[in-house]
Amino acid sequence: MSLDPQELEDLTSKIGRKPSSTELQIVAAEWSEHCSYKSSKKHLKILPMDGPLVISEKGYDSGVLDVGDGYVVTAHIESHNHPSAVEPYGGAATGVGGVVRDILSAGTRPIAIFDGLRFGDIEKDRHARWLFKNAVSGIADYGNCLGIPTIGGEVEFDKCYTNYALVDVASVGFGKKENLVKNHANKGDLVVLLGGFTGRDGIGGSQFASDSLESEDRSAVQIPDPFIEKLIIEAILEARNQNLINAMKDLGGGGLSCAVSETADALSIGIEMDVDKVHTRESGMHPDEIMVSESQERMLLITNKTKLKKLQEICKKFRITCSVIGYVTSDSMMHVKKGKKTLANLPTDVVANANLLDRPSKKPAYLETIQKEKKLKPIPDYSKMMMKFLSSPNIASKIWVYGQYDHEVGIRTVVKPGNDASVLRLDNGKFLSVKIDGNPKQCYINPREGAIGCFEEACRNVVCTGAKPIGMLDHLQFGNPENPEIFWTFLESLQGLTDFAKFFKIPCVGGKVSLYNETPSGPIKPTPLVGVLGLIDEKPQMPQQIMNDDILVIIGNTKDEMGGSEYFEYIHKFIGGKCPVVDFAESKKNMNAVLSIIQKGLLKNVHDCSKGGLAVAISELCMINDIGCDVLLEKVPGEELDVDHVLFSETHSRYLLVLKQDNLKKLNAFLKKNKVSFNQIGKFDGRQIRFNKNSKNIIDLRVDKAQKTWINSLRELVVHG
Repeated sequence: MSLDPQELEDLTSKIGRKPSSTELQIVAAEWSEHCSYKSSKKHLKILPMDGPLVISEKGYDSGVLDVGDGYVVTAHIESHNHPSAVEPYGGAATGVGGVVRDILSAGTRPIAIFDGLRFGDIEKDRHARWLFKNAVSGIADYGNCLGIPTIGGEVEFDKCYTNYALVDVASVGFGKKENLVKNHANKGDLVVLLGGFTGRDGIGGSQFASDSLESEDRSAVQIPDPFIEKLIIEAILEARNQNLINAMKDLGGGGLSCAVSETADALSIGIEMDVDKVHTRESGMHPDEIMVSESQERMLLITNKTKLKKLQEICKKFRITCSVIGYVTSDSMMHVKKGKKTLANLPTDVVANANLLDRPSKKPAYLETIQKEKKLKPIPDYSKMMMKFLSSPNIASKIWVYGQYDHEVGIRTVVKPGNDASVLRLDNGKFLSVKIDGNPKQCYINPREGAIGCFEEACRNVVCTGAKPIGMLDHLQFGNPENPEIFWTFLESLQGLTDFAKFFKIPCVGGKVSLYNETPSGPIKPTPLVGVLGLIDEKPQMPQQIMNDDILVIIGNTKDEMGGSEYFEYIHKFIGGKCPVVDFAESKKNMNAVLSIIQKGLLKNVHDCSKGGLAVAISELCMINDIGCDVLLEKVPGEELDVDHVLFSETHSRYLLVLKQDNLKKLNAFLKKNKVSFNQIGKFDGRQIRFNKNSKNIIDLRVDKAQKTWINSLRELVVHG
């Protein structure tokens, strides 16, 4: 139980008596940081959450966006960090299951999964490799069993995640606006628990996730069963089609305690329930265990007496268990009984709303002393260094990861993983582009600018597919919020995301805050992740094969911003320098220019410039298309920089455009007219990737050798260690 003395005093004062043991367990689950957001809730209100496409309803577990023609897209993001650090396969798999049910709870069909993963240094740490390998398997197996494509994500490795894992899973749903479940309830309606059996797995999971990880509490990790989840999806959608659901909620963190109290509070009703009616996996479960178990694949539904028979028939057809565990009252109380005996009787607004905290914050001391950029050792051979760089875990191809995912099931996937963003076909002839991005190295050096950079990178990625960003999901992951320095980094990151979202009018349609991400060896770096949804009205920018004599143009200036770059940290082991800063006006101008050029059909390929800088982005184009390129570094727009800074700066708002020679005149005219900074910097040809400056060769790589290293190194590292 995780109520501190002050919270116990507050609870006693609010209910006017000493709470029972069941009441203490219920409130401890709901008031945990994981469920209540008591440290962050009052600050999250600064994010813009409304917009012309946003649909808001009571009690939805996912964000809803109107994509036109009577259709909606839903989206949500969840984390399963602590469980995945203890049992990576089950922890990651149940993370997928939970976020899929959040999408389902709005009455939409889940159509895609994407993930953001973080692990320790897999080059030196066998345990980190084990966590990585098993978390990927858990996500792959669960998603593949459900028949929902895992269409993208990102993976990063950093020593700050030693003995830990961040497993963030997002899901997207699709459906007709008229089929959205409009949560409501009337006195006398029935409360139904549907799906998997309640067991002793996942007991105290929300409290476990609301403290730093110091023990391997396997009882707090849930057991996944994707086959039941698949049946639940079909049963729920059939029940929705027959209008049998008045209200619905996924059972996630806190189990029945949170699902019942939050549903009742959101709908301003009371619920009376009987623990003896809950279908359990094990005999002799204590009522407190039943109330806080986080066993997976369960949904809470509210229906009425006339609809119950049909609902039961659907459950029987799909061979899933459903139990009537209670009914709706009008007294706004959460009344838990065992037969005739009352175990808990609490006002729902007390249970569902923990006291929000005003945590102190102060700028971390390390930011005052972080190293300014210094003269680093010269690189004797950039070609040799580049081969090493392409094989590094953060730069190497992630095909070993997404190759395990079935990303084509459901026949919606138009642009597959391995590109800037993935694209799904919608039933109204439009397309949805999705991408998730994060950068803890830059967020550590400058939490505000680092978070903005994550947001802008995700936007750039969907823009490269021809999509206009219409909504974002954020996942804010930090260490112990009781530490004022850590809480300051949270507030800074949040402010950065808010500023960018407001300027670009991109509403936040969902998110998650995950705190206490630390082990006895210390906290993680600030790790905000941002998922962006983009809409394409006509057709996406499909990557086309690059041919000899195709032209390479860059949009955007390259600046002296090496702080947090892969080059500084992986090659020089140097942490410090100036973190890249997004110029909002320039970002918007470049974004709009790229979208217009794509609509004009002038381009064969668009790729954003990010991790690893220009050298990596151009090399990726060459390796994916099996072609060489001659690049003139003196033509790269921006201030005069040392050659390594031009190659490896991770300045934002830059795009690489590939086009035929015939379209160059039109492109130049359009970009000049719109006052966009750009230049032609190369031509594709042959079998060598060459970077030259003023006729001097800096890097010269054979495409096939680079390709082999880039594609195979991650798999070799994980499989053979």
